[in-house]
Amino acid sequence: MSAFPAKPGLRHSVSEWNGNNQQLSTTAQHERHVSNAIRQEGRSLRNQTSCQTTWDESDTSRRLGDRAWDVARWRDVLETCALKVDEEMEALTLSKEQTEQALAATAVPLEVSGECLTLREGRRGYELVVDPVEEQLKKEAELIERVQQGLQQHIDQALKQLCILQEARHQLTTDLQNKMDALEIDMSCLSLTTKSPQISLKTNPTRIPPGSSTPQEWVKFSQFNVSQAQEAMRASQQIRENMSLSRAQLQNELETQRRATEFALRKRNHNEEQARDELQWQIRNTEEEMAEMEGDIQGLDADLQAKNASLKLAHTRLETRTRRPGMDLCRDEVQHGLVAEVQQLEATIQVLKQKLSEAQNCLQRMKLHHTRMLQDLSRKQEALSLEQRSINTRTRLASTPTADRPAAPLVPLVPLVPLANSSGRSNLQLLAQ
Repeated sequence: MSAFPAKPGLRHSVSEWNGNNQQLSTTAQHERHVSNAIRQEGRSLRNQTSCQTTWDESDTSRRLGDRAWDVARWRDVLETCALKVDEEMEALTLSKEQTEQALAATAVPLEVSGECLTLREGRRGYELVVDPVEEQLKKEAELIERVQQGLQQHIDQALKQLCILQEARHQLTTDLQNKMDALEIDMSCLSLTTKSPQISLKTNPTRIPPGSSTPQEWVKFSQFNVSQAQEAMRASQQIRENMSLSRAQLQNELETQRRATEFALRKRNHNEEQARDELQWQIRNTEEEMAEMEGDIQGLDADLQAKNASLKLAHTRLETRTRRPGMDLCRDEVQHGLVAEVQQLEATIQVLKQKLSEAQNCLQRMKLHHTRMLQDLSRKQEALSLEQRSINTRTRLASTPTADRPAAPLVPLVPLVPLANSSGRSNLQLLAQ
């Protein structure tokens, strides 16, 4: 039997071969055990992560729904507040326009008072007196100026408050628009699912955006806007009440002063008519007395001429009897009678001359006084004419509105322009998307 040559290389023994087989079996069992453990852990992890993901998605959707409800609630609050601010701005604008109309209506009374004062400055002489009418007219002019200042202050205050309301409304509108945008975004996020085509991976989505706020700051911001608007509306309501009350009070004061002025004017006119009638009566009586005095003066003058003729006769008789001759130049009864007659005539002539002088002086004084009375009558008639013109001028106040009788407005009503928010919409029709 021939021997076969052995192949070169490492030869293993049966024990090594058995050991290798045992090692392979052991390793296979270990790997299967590890694989089984990993598979069990993987299945558990899949179940756990699936439940966690489902829960997280559900919790996030719930949080989005709650957040959307909060935003929608604040949206409704802001919308309601903005509408109330609009109504208050319209009411304040209307009240301001009414106050402006009341201010414009005071121009006519002030003009009438000034015209009456100017007219009454045309009085002359003793008719130019500081009477109750002038005092009431000046008081009326001062009252109207004070009323104008008060109304103008209310108008300025209303304008400032309108600016405050406009600013509050702008803040509300801006916040409201942000709420609408945020609500639209949250509702869009709430509508997304894992099968939505819009989803994709983003770069660093967990970053905190600049300007982010906390929920507490978010609530305080809206609360602050609403509280500021409510405070502005309360102030506006108070201003409207003050304007309404002031208009009524000032109108009552103007009406009271107008009646007092017209009463004083009518009373003064009545007194001037009485004084004019009295003066006309005095002038007529004086003219009659002057006519009688002129007649009496003529009678006195004629009687004085007659007494002079009698005196001449007596003088002539006495002078002629002085030419009697001798003892016939006797101081007889005729002589005594003629002397007594001359003395009586001279005394009578002297008395007549004195009385004639007194009558002439009295007549001259009556003529001078008559001239003064005519001049005063002319002044009284002029003053009375001015008073009548003043009364006629004040009839223009019949169209002035009073507390119980409003009149047509002196200025046309300005149509209200609908207020618009920052986006240009006049009506806030905000719907959740």
